[in-house]
Amino acid sequence: MPLLTPEEAGLVPAGDAPAAPAPPAPAAPGTPKPAAPAPRPAAGATQPPPSAAATVARGTTANTYVGTPAVGTSKAAAAGGLSSVGPRNLEIDRTRRRLVWSAIVAFLAAWLLAFFRFFLPRTLFEPSTVFKVGYPSDYAIGVDTKWQAQYRIWVDRTPDRLFVIYARCTHLGCTPDWKPAENKFKCPCHGSGYDSEGVNFEGPAPRPMDRAHIELDPTGQIVVDTSRLFQWPKGVPYETSDFNKPNSFLSV
Repeated sequence: MPLLTPEEAGLVPAGDAPAAPAPPAPAAPGTPKPAAPAPRPAAGATQPPPSAAATVARGTTANTYVGTPAVGTSKAAAAGGLSSVGPRNLEIDRTRRRLVWSAIVAFLAAWLLAFFRFFLPRTLFEPSTVFKVGYPSDYAIGVDTKWQAQYRIWVDRTPDRLFVIYARCTHLGCTPDWKPAENKFKCPCHGSGYDSEGVNFEGPAPRPMDRAHIELDPTGQIVVDTSRLFQWPKGVPYETSDFNKPNSFLSV
């Protein structure tokens, strides 16, 4: 039995039947044919790996940045190359760090030095109080001042004695000056005057200048000890003063 179309069966009105598609217009001479669409892979089939050109294209697109990236970041390296974070900048950073740490260490060292110095005793160098000044024959009669700067003494020789005067004014402790033209010691502080043997005769000095302990060593040299002094207090007769005690002078 032959099959009837919907129009023949009366299911669709004759005027509502869809029009048949028009045939495609013929292509103009010389026009290339459009490429056929790529076939879809069958279900369950694996897709082929992308080509090298496609991979490079995607990498270029992914590394393209809009705007100015921060200096020193990976984006800056991607946008401007490795020069922005290259060895030169790294060396500058290391140099700056070294300078900062050097300054910190120097500051701490200076602070610690000042801190510990506060607890150290403040002592000054003092020369020995016991020393040798040569032989008695090295000195002529009169006052010898060659040891004044080093030991603060004068070696004084008379016709029968040799003694050592400690160069300190008995008023306030200044160092008098020897005045050979006037044959006397004169204190520059308050004007006290002493004769050639250190005995006061003018000014505020209350007594003669002290004399140091003196003796001869086994070789015959003069040994002086300025830590042991002899005095002649005011009002005491010369004969009974310390100036006549042993080791206050040498007999010559």
